[in-house]
Amino acid sequence: MKFLVGLDGSNAAKDALKVAVDHAKAFGAELLIASSLFKGTDEDQEEIKQKESDLAQAEQEVKETGVECSTHLLIRGLTPGEDLVNFADENGVKEIFIGVRRRSKVGKLLFGSTAQFVILNAKCPVVTVR
Repeated sequence: MKFLVGLDGSNAAKDALKVAVDHAKAFGAELLIASSLFKGTDEDQEEIKQKESDLAQAEQEVKETGVECSTHLLIRGLTPGEDLVNFADENGVKEIFIGVRRRSKVGKLLFGSTAQFVILNAKCPVVTVR
């Protein structure tokens, strides 16, 4: 059984990772920890390095709990929401964990919401953590 955690560097995402570890222990699941970037051009190298560092740190923390995990930096030209949903489908994920941040209705309208996209489009249950 596989669970997916979307990691974006926010405190909410880190809290979602903790909840996912607890669920993975309870169900004997493997955790897939993913972070998404729309593109990976030369201008994005600093952000790529930061995401790789965040993923490595998350992997270390999870492995210390005894939960099997792997990390994935997704750079596939998709929005983070599309990336997470597609990655979950491709890997037979049974549950997705994502952190949510409070944002105004105007903010959601202008910038969209990764969490909203995942909740509405995932084929498996989605656990949101605030």
